[in-house]
Amino acid sequence: MAFGRLERTALPQPMSDINMTPLIDVMLVLLVIFMISAPLMTSSLRLDLPRADTATPSDTPSFVSVALTPDGALHLGDEALADAAFDARIREAARRQPGLEVQLRADQSVPYGRVAALIGRLQSAGLNRIAFVAQPTEAASPSSN
Repeated sequence: MAFGRLERTALPQPMSDINMTPLIDVMLVLLVIFMISAPLMTSSLRLDLPRADTATPSDTPSFVSVALTPDGALHLGDEALADAAFDARIREAARRQPGLEVQLRADQSVPYGRVAALIGRLQSAGLNRIAFVAQPTEAASPSSN
């Protein structure tokens, strides 16, 4: 009475090659994560912007971002500039693109006089389209009544 075959078949040999597919999958996932998160981290300048009910982002194709920090420093984009360098760069931008919009981000603790003086400097450089950037207010919760 035989319970099985007496001849033995060869067992499969262990695989000695590295499987690259999981490594490539992980790298592609990391690439997608970095591609999505990189534009979100472009603004490294931290400002406490005022809040407004109707604050909506502008979809103007050509604009320059100007920021005024609480200590009075001027930023063109994310680059901090001295007063003379700021004026020169703004005049050059106005000369290249006369219809350029300025998106002004000023911390809410900056005195109004400094903001008004900055607006005057921008207008004297030839930039008359000025947009104020604000944060939208959160919807009032029912428990806040």
